[in-house]
Amino acid sequence: MAVSASVLGVPGYSFDDLHDPERLSSLYERFCEQVGAENPALWREWDAYRRSPDAPYPPVALSNLLIAMAAHVSAFVKRLFDVDRPARAIADATRAQDALFRFKVDFVRRRALPLLKGGAHLASTAGDDAVVEAMIAAEGTADRELAVARAGCALLDAETSNPQSNPQSAIRSPQYDALVRWCAARVHDPAYRGWIIFRFADNVDPFHLVAVQRPDPQLAEAMVGPDGRLRRRDGFTLTDARMKPREVLSEIHYCVLCHERDKDSCSKGLHDKDGKTVVNALGIELQGCPLDEKISEMHALRKDGDPVGALALVAIDNPMCPGTGHRICNDCMKSCIFQKQEPVNIPQIETGVLTDVLALPWGVEIYGLLTRWNPLNVRRPYALPYNGRNVLVVGLGPAGYTLAHYLVNEGFGVVGIDGLKIEPLPAALTGTDTEPPRPIRDWSEIYRELDERVLEGFGGVSEYGITVRWDKNFLTLLHLTLARRRGLRMYGGVRFGGTVPLEDAWAYGFDHVAIAAGAGRPTIIDMKNNLIRGIRKASDFLMALQLTGAFKRHALPNLQARLPAVVVGGGLTAIDTATELMAYYPVQVEKTLEQYEALAAEIGEPRVRRRYNA
Repeated sequence: MAVSASVLGVPGYSFDDLHDPERLSSLYERFCEQVGAENPALWREWDAYRRSPDAPYPPVALSNLLIAMAAHVSAFVKRLFDVDRPARAIADATRAQDALFRFKVDFVRRRALPLLKGGAHLASTAGDDAVVEAMIAAEGTADRELAVARAGCALLDAETSNPQSNPQSAIRSPQYDALVRWCAARVHDPAYRGWIIFRFADNVDPFHLVAVQRPDPQLAEAMVGPDGRLRRRDGFTLTDARMKPREVLSEIHYCVLCHERDKDSCSKGLHDKDGKTVVNALGIELQGCPLDEKISEMHALRKDGDPVGALALVAIDNPMCPGTGHRICNDCMKSCIFQKQEPVNIPQIETGVLTDVLALPWGVEIYGLLTRWNPLNVRRPYALPYNGRNVLVVGLGPAGYTLAHYLVNEGFGVVGIDGLKIEPLPAALTGTDTEPPRPIRDWSEIYRELDERVLEGFGGVSEYGITVRWDKNFLTLLHLTLARRRGLRMYGGVRFGGTVPLEDAWAYGFDHVAIAAGAGRPTIIDMKNNLIRGIRKASDFLMALQLTGAFKRHALPNLQARLPAVVVGGGLTAIDTATELMAYYPVQVEKTLEQYEALAAEIGEPRVRRRYNA
């Protein structure tokens, strides 16, 4: 049954129903009935678990149970939105790349890398190149990396199928020898840096986590990044477009799926033999994900080609996952089982899973549904209707909006206020008291380049304090998802304690006030003349840059900066200020020039210059 803007793939339900707690309850019962009919044994085990979720349950068995049920949730959701075909395309594309990861381990790592022991460098011959090019051409695909992997796997299969072959023998086919040398010659070749089959984890030195160069031997404190990692910055579009799907899959294949042995330290923390939390060389306690997200289980489902099921697992503990992941948090990576080499890049995988789902038709709606309705979350499988209690949430940054989400799901009426001005989203997308939200078929409908995106004010520090290395369209997704909740209202430009005194909150009928205001204002340091002309607080600079849209080509803000500039501090805010200042300065100069030329063309250059002082 084709899904339209009103009818869903499960008979009897429409898009409007997905925002109604009573209908979500009915949809949950429909799901339970379906699983019970399709897999009675699994349902009996799940039903026992959902009725007593706090009862002792072997961790490995629980992981396997969640993975098995996630597949049913995925199938139901895909049927609901009629996305079986595009979802199957993702699964097919995932399986089509299996050869890459087999070749990487069984051929490149075990056959080619030994030729480079001791720092040796190898160059392939013209003959080797010709042989490999012929192998690539024979595979009949424009994907050269995949062609190499398939050709290599065919050689491995031929070796395995020949009972007379000896894996340690030096007697090989000419193709085999040429491919081994060709691969060894390209492991460290910059031209092949993008090929995941030649990308292996480096060892980690905890006291040299960031590679630097020191250009002045007389000034040891002066540091610059390695020349090979220089990335040019021009303007304020997204500077880190995240890993491509193949790179994400490479990270998943690198993961050893520790949940199968209850060793998933990324989620549960790293512990010694006595059960104590391990402290690493930098003095950081390795406690794993603070949300206890089902990380290894997510990897298992995505490795199998099911991003919808993987996202459902994520949403059990982290329904606000657009606000986490790549460039936001990495506690999971710190606690990865790989402590002496580069850890699995779990945040990239989480964001990759979300991106895969958003790329599906109705992907925005699928994500939104999983925040309100998720059978895997046995403690709250669907949002409850209004219970008559009201909560005022002060601050709509990550803490405030996450708290608001959980409160609304529990049936509370919530009003969120923030000191920043929050731009309203189109009423057609959020819905009104009388009209339901218009469903969004394509993520591209609300996706914008960052230098064109409206600065919404929603998200607090996520909006003004995190720069263009992070895709703030995810913040728009969160804003939209919460703005659609019927039990939630959000207001910007409201200062708690000023616009709304605490006493007024009780008079307005609130039963509770939750303070989630974060930093609230720039830190004023105790230093003489620290607010004179030419000095600005770093956090204040970022707020002025991001929230006024100063970086936009057609904006006319009052934010002026001159170089050279000194940034005092080395934390996140300081580094953001340094990078954004360098990017803003040329934009500011170009905008000033455009304005000058426009005025000169209209009234003449002499009249423009007469207004200048020395």
